[in-house]
Amino acid sequence: MPLDPGYIGSTVGPFTTEWTARETLLYALAVGAGAQDPGAELQFTTEHSAGFAQQVIPSFAVLLGHHGGLPEIGTYDQGRAVHAEQHFQLERPLPPAGRAVSTVTVTDMWDKGRDALVWTETRTADAETGEPLAVARSCAYLGGAGGFGGERGPRTEWSPPDREPDAVIRLATRPDQALLYRLTGDRNPLHSDPAFAARYGFARPILHGLCTYGFTARAIVNELCAGDASRLRGMSGRFSRPVLPGETLSVALWRDGAEVSFLTSADGGTVIDRGGAVLTGP
Repeated sequence: MPLDPGYIGSTVGPFTTEWTARETLLYALAVGAGAQDPGAELQFTTEHSAGFAQQVIPSFAVLLGHHGGLPEIGTYDQGRAVHAEQHFQLERPLPPAGRAVSTVTVTDMWDKGRDALVWTETRTADAETGEPLAVARSCAYLGGAGGFGGERGPRTEWSPPDREPDAVIRLATRPDQALLYRLTGDRNPLHSDPAFAARYGFARPILHGLCTYGFTARAIVNELCAGDASRLRGMSGRFSRPVLPGETLSVALWRDGAEVSFLTSADGGTVIDRGGAVLTGP
């Protein structure tokens, strides 16, 4: 059965996600923390360094509830499914270890003719208190899954501010970056198996979009928040081109008070556009 708009509003959950300091430390390493200088970013990469309390890189929020499964939406070729957009909003900073309850809901299903876009929303709350922790919205591009008669969805335009960036941060990824990031939970062979990647037109396995997204979140925290992760409360962006492990990322940042616009590029061009973030504090 093809994609069915009747599944909009369907949910999975609630289900429980638990994490420890091991998972949040691994996530920090997987998005490049400490790679260029092991003595830097100790607040993300260690849990007992003198003078540093462990902090969680805020984009870890997109992993909460990420592996609880997706609601039914119909059939599509999973090999042609790629991450299109990712948003998150935090109600408060994430603890280094915790236990949470999440529910995933299908919120939109757009028919682009040949292809389709499907949006889901994951709401996560503290398992003990019930207090909200995070809301994450994710969009998947499903190649060849269009033509089911659904709404096309809005057409939006975006461009970065018409001025020079306030900062441009360059971050090198490792040749084995995707192999490291997959240990956070996403075992899609597109990021590890050369034969599988070649089947879908890639010369070699590509980096996870959420890894690039995490690198970008680190750049924002380190450059605009003086390394204080609690000040980054929300972030959004659209994945516009794959990144190959080993490429160098360039994150251009424009700040207007609490609002940040960003554009992330790699060796071959823009890889995240429509970038926005929300900060607290000065």
